[in-house]
Amino acid sequence: MADTSAQYDAVITQCRDLYIKKMKDYGSAWRILRLPSLTDQIFIKAQRIRGLQQNEVQKVDEGQQSEFIGIINYCAMALVNLERGVVEQPDLELEEAVKAYDEKIALTKQLMMDKNHDYGEAWRDMRVSSLTDLILQKLLRVKQIEDNKGKTLVSEGIDANYQDMINYAVFAMIHLGEA
Repeated sequence: MADTSAQYDAVITQCRDLYIKKMKDYGSAWRILRLPSLTDQIFIKAQRIRGLQQNEVQKVDEGQQSEFIGIINYCAMALVNLERGVVEQPDLELEEAVKAYDEKIALTKQLMMDKNHDYGEAWRDMRVSSLTDLILQKLLRVKQIEDNKGKTLVSEGIDANYQDMINYAVFAMIHLGEA
Protein backbone atom coordinates (compact mmCIF):
# COMPACT_ATOMS: atom_id res chain seq x y z
CA MET A 1 0.00 0.00 0.00
CA ALA A 2 3.02 2.31 0.20
CA ASP A 3 2.96 2.49 -3.61
CA THR A 4 -0.71 3.43 -3.51
CA SER A 5 -0.05 6.25 -1.06
CA ALA A 6 2.79 7.65 -3.19
CA GLN A 7 0.80 7.27 -6.42
CA TYR A 8 -2.20 8.95 -4.78
CA ASP A 9 -0.02 11.86 -3.68
CA ALA A 10 1.42 12.23 -7.20
CA VAL A 11 -2.07 12.47 -8.71
CA ILE A 12 -3.20 14.94 -6.05
CA THR A 13 -0.11 17.08 -6.62
CA GLN A 14 -1.10 17.40 -10.28
CA CYS A 15 -4.71 18.26 -9.32
CA ARG A 16 -3.64 20.68 -6.59
CA ASP A 17 -1.25 22.49 -8.95
CA LEU A 18 -4.08 23.10 -11.41
CA TYR A 19 -6.42 24.15 -8.57
CA ILE A 20 -3.86 26.75 -7.42
CA LYS A 21 -3.34 28.07 -10.96
CA LYS A 22 -7.09 28.41 -11.47
CA MET A 23 -7.42 30.12 -8.08
CA LYS A 24 -4.80 32.64 -9.25
CA ASP A 25 -6.71 33.17 -12.52
CA TYR A 26 -10.28 33.23 -11.19
CA GLY A 27 -10.12 33.55 -7.42
CA SER A 28 -12.69 31.64 -5.42
CA ALA A 29 -15.59 32.35 -7.79
CA TRP A 30 -16.55 28.68 -7.34
CA ARG A 31 -17.69 29.51 -3.79
CA ILE A 32 -20.97 30.88 -5.20
CA LEU A 33 -21.88 27.51 -6.75
CA ARG A 34 -24.67 25.65 -5.01
CA LEU A 35 -24.07 21.93 -4.49
CA PRO A 36 -26.37 20.85 -7.34
CA SER A 37 -24.37 23.10 -9.69
CA LEU A 38 -21.10 21.49 -8.60
CA THR A 39 -22.69 18.05 -8.90
CA ASP A 40 -23.77 18.90 -12.44
CA GLN A 41 -20.24 20.05 -13.33
CA ILE A 42 -18.88 16.72 -12.08
CA PHE A 43 -21.62 14.89 -14.00
CA ILE A 44 -20.63 16.66 -17.25
CA LYS A 45 -17.02 15.61 -16.76
CA ALA A 46 -17.95 11.98 -15.99
CA GLN A 47 -20.29 11.83 -18.99
CA ARG A 48 -17.51 13.16 -21.24
CA ILE A 49 -15.13 10.50 -19.93
CA ARG A 50 -17.71 7.82 -20.64
CA GLY A 51 -18.16 9.24 -24.13
CA LEU A 52 -14.41 9.18 -24.72
CA GLN A 53 -14.33 5.56 -23.60
CA GLN A 54 -17.19 4.57 -25.92
CA ASN A 55 -16.74 6.77 -29.00
CA GLU A 56 -14.25 5.99 -31.72
CA VAL A 57 -13.95 9.64 -32.76
CA GLN A 58 -12.86 12.39 -30.38
CA LYS A 59 -13.52 15.97 -31.52
CA VAL A 60 -12.00 17.91 -28.60
CA ASP A 61 -8.29 17.47 -27.94
CA GLU A 62 -8.52 16.78 -24.20
CA GLY A 63 -8.36 13.27 -22.87
CA GLN A 64 -9.71 11.45 -19.87
CA GLN A 65 -7.01 12.61 -17.49
CA SER A 66 -7.97 16.28 -17.62
CA GLU A 67 -11.59 15.32 -16.96
CA PHE A 68 -10.64 13.13 -13.98
CA ILE A 69 -8.61 16.05 -12.60
CA GLY A 70 -11.73 18.19 -12.97
CA ILE A 71 -13.78 15.62 -11.08
CA ILE A 72 -11.26 15.55 -8.24
CA ASN A 73 -11.09 19.34 -7.98
CA TYR A 74 -14.84 19.93 -8.27
CA CYS A 75 -15.48 17.28 -5.61
CA ALA A 76 -13.00 18.99 -3.30
CA MET A 77 -14.77 22.30 -3.93
CA ALA A 78 -18.12 20.66 -3.20
CA LEU A 79 -16.78 19.32 0.11
CA VAL A 80 -15.60 22.82 1.04
CA ASN A 81 -18.97 24.35 0.11
CA LEU A 82 -20.81 21.59 1.95
CA GLU A 83 -18.91 22.46 5.11
CA ARG A 84 -18.78 26.25 4.79
CA GLY A 85 -22.01 26.92 2.95
CA VAL A 86 -22.48 28.76 -0.32
CA VAL A 87 -21.75 32.49 -0.47
CA GLU A 88 -22.98 35.34 -2.65
CA GLN A 89 -19.46 36.63 -3.39
CA PRO A 90 -16.06 34.90 -3.51
CA ASP A 91 -14.72 34.88 0.04
CA LEU A 92 -11.51 32.83 0.10
CA GLU A 93 -8.04 34.11 -0.58
CA LEU A 94 -5.56 31.72 -2.17
CA GLU A 95 -3.91 30.57 1.05
CA GLU A 96 -7.20 29.80 2.81
CA ALA A 97 -8.63 28.08 -0.28
CA VAL A 98 -5.56 25.86 -0.59
CA LYS A 99 -5.71 25.04 3.12
CA ALA A 100 -9.38 24.03 2.79
CA TYR A 101 -8.55 21.93 -0.29
CA ASP A 102 -5.68 20.21 1.51
CA GLU A 103 -7.86 19.43 4.53
CA LYS A 104 -10.59 17.83 2.40
CA ILE A 105 -8.07 15.83 0.38
CA ALA A 106 -6.28 14.62 3.54
CA LEU A 107 -9.55 13.32 4.99
CA THR A 108 -10.42 11.71 1.66
CA LYS A 109 -7.02 10.05 1.37
CA GLN A 110 -7.33 8.64 4.89
CA LEU A 111 -10.73 7.20 3.96
CA MET A 112 -9.12 5.64 0.88
CA MET A 113 -6.30 4.14 2.92
CA ASP A 114 -8.76 2.65 5.42
CA LYS A 115 -11.00 1.21 2.70
CA ASN A 116 -7.99 0.08 0.67
CA HIS A 117 -6.78 -1.89 3.67
CA ASP A 118 -10.16 -3.57 4.09
CA TYR A 119 -10.72 -4.24 0.38
CA GLY A 120 -7.17 -5.41 -0.33
CA GLU A 121 -6.55 -2.97 -3.19
CA ALA A 122 -9.32 -4.52 -5.28
CA TRP A 123 -9.38 -1.35 -7.40
CA ARG A 124 -6.10 -2.40 -9.01
CA ASP A 125 -7.96 -5.17 -10.86
CA MET A 126 -10.73 -2.83 -12.01
CA ARG A 127 -11.00 -1.20 -15.42
CA VAL A 128 -10.99 2.58 -15.84
CA SER A 129 -14.42 2.23 -17.47
CA SER A 130 -15.76 0.57 -14.31
CA LEU A 131 -14.37 3.38 -12.16
CA THR A 132 -16.10 5.86 -14.49
CA ASP A 133 -19.38 4.00 -14.10
CA LEU A 134 -19.01 4.01 -10.31
CA ILE A 135 -18.47 7.77 -10.40
CA LEU A 136 -21.62 8.17 -12.49
CA GLN A 137 -23.53 5.95 -10.05
CA LYS A 138 -22.33 8.07 -7.13
CA LEU A 139 -23.41 11.19 -9.00
CA LEU A 140 -26.90 9.80 -9.49
CA ARG A 141 -27.02 9.00 -5.79
CA VAL A 142 -25.93 12.54 -4.90
CA LYS A 143 -28.56 13.99 -7.22
CA GLN A 144 -31.22 11.87 -5.50
CA ILE A 145 -30.03 12.95 -2.05
CA GLU A 146 -30.06 16.57 -3.22
CA ASP A 147 -33.61 16.09 -4.52
CA ASN A 148 -34.47 14.65 -1.08
CA LYS A 149 -33.12 17.87 0.51
CA GLY A 150 -30.13 16.01 1.98
CA LYS A 151 -32.19 13.43 3.84
CA THR A 152 -31.30 9.74 3.75
CA LEU A 153 -32.86 6.84 5.62
CA VAL A 154 -29.98 4.38 5.76
CA SER A 155 -27.38 5.65 3.30
CA GLU A 156 -24.20 7.64 3.69
CA GLY A 157 -24.44 11.35 3.06
CA ILE A 158 -23.39 13.53 0.19
CA ASP A 159 -19.91 14.10 1.62
CA ALA A 160 -19.03 10.40 1.56
CA ASN A 161 -20.16 10.18 -2.06
CA TYR A 162 -17.96 13.13 -3.08
CA GLN A 163 -15.04 11.49 -1.26
CA ASP A 164 -15.63 8.19 -3.04
CA MET A 165 -15.71 10.00 -6.40
CA ILE A 166 -12.37 11.64 -5.63
CA ASN A 167 -10.88 8.27 -4.75
CA TYR A 168 -12.28 6.53 -7.84
CA ALA A 169 -10.94 9.35 -10.02
CA VAL A 170 -7.51 9.07 -8.40
CA PHE A 171 -7.53 5.32 -9.02
CA ALA A 172 -8.45 5.95 -12.66
CA MET A 173 -5.60 8.45 -12.98
CA ILE A 174 -3.18 5.93 -11.50
CA HIS A 175 -4.34 3.32 -14.02
CA LEU A 176 -4.08 5.76 -16.93
CA GLY A 177 -0.57 6.69 -15.81
CA GLU A 178 0.46 3.05 -15.94
CA ALA A 179 -0.96 2.48 -19.43
